[in-house]
Amino acid sequence: MSKNLLFIPGPVTVAEAVLAATGQQMIDHRGPRFKELLESLSSRLKPIFGTVAGDVLILGGSGTGGLEAAVGNMFGPGDTLLACPVGVFGQRLIAIARAFGCTVEVLETPWGSGVDPQALRERLAADTEKRITGILLTHNETSTGVQNVMGPLAEITREHGAYVVVDTVSGLAASEFTMDAWGFDVVVSASQKALAAPPGLAMVAVAPRAWAKIEANPSPRFYFDLVKARDFATLGQTPWTPPVSIVYALDTALDLYFAEGPAAVWARHARYARAVRAACEALQLEIFSQEGSHSVTVVAANVPPGLDGDAVRRELRERRGVTLGGGQKELKGKIIRIGTMGDLSQTDILGMLGALEIALLDAGQPVKIGTGAKVALEVFLMESAVPA
Repeated sequence: MSKNLLFIPGPVTVAEAVLAATGQQMIDHRGPRFKELLESLSSRLKPIFGTVAGDVLILGGSGTGGLEAAVGNMFGPGDTLLACPVGVFGQRLIAIARAFGCTVEVLETPWGSGVDPQALRERLAADTEKRITGILLTHNETSTGVQNVMGPLAEITREHGAYVVVDTVSGLAASEFTMDAWGFDVVVSASQKALAAPPGLAMVAVAPRAWAKIEANPSPRFYFDLVKARDFATLGQTPWTPPVSIVYALDTALDLYFAEGPAAVWARHARYARAVRAACEALQLEIFSQEGSHSVTVVAANVPPGLDGDAVRRELRERRGVTLGGGQKELKGKIIRIGTMGDLSQTDILGMLGALEIALLDAGQPVKIGTGAKVALEVFLMESAVPA
């Protein structure tokens, strides 16, 4: 059976060893074997988050569940938050905060761009009475193919002192993240992105100073109660029945991650993204994200005027066995999104680009045959000293 190539921003293709891990027999989630697994996951995730002092909690749920846990445990009525969205998922974070009764002010950023540090600095500097108690940041935004440069933003937020919640669901593990050094308070990720495990687990890292705020927050929560999750974690358990099979899978995915080495994983994602961007440009598909704000986990590219991006994606999926992501909300049909995460090889990338060329030719686009794959191959060859 031919392999279907999955190039969406998650869930991603998982390695055979990770897939096989899900087939293991169930165990007692209150027993010693699960305790060993949970403690191993938390310990090995800490350097990926870039924290020594923080607690890494494992929750059954999606990335959105992790974000709800982060916002709902930290904030509620009486909190004024400054949200800095750069796409659809940043807007989702705003919706979560408002659902918990927070007052949310939005620092607008044009889609395709990262947050402007100077605009953030000016807004926070104007908050002389420190009415803003929390800041919502997105590390990597898959809807627009944007990745914020977090260091300069972190310097500004530290100066202000508000609590900072970061969505790095689609960014963590694909590039370096240093939670402690940046001074972030709660950071959220999930199993089905760059860590390349199946969906089902959210990971929430909590800095020491955030616990006092969480414990004092009267907002209601139950399933996603981080205090409960912390207390049960000290016992090597989760408060509620966890998705044991996904715990097995994440454990194996982390084995593969550390066997390859974090720096090599970061380089691989960056290399694949560079190759895909170069190929898109050669195919006259303008990159949607702006220079200096390119994501390493997803490339968003405009389709030419008059061409329906969703029709191209349907052709690829139904006739070529290649699945790409599409545009969301006002970008629907206007862009395609190509993920770089998961168990993908350079050969898979080149195969996908060849299929994309054929789909564009079939749609009547003036594509020079072999152009996209050729420039991607040149990127790979130029960096051939680095393993794929």
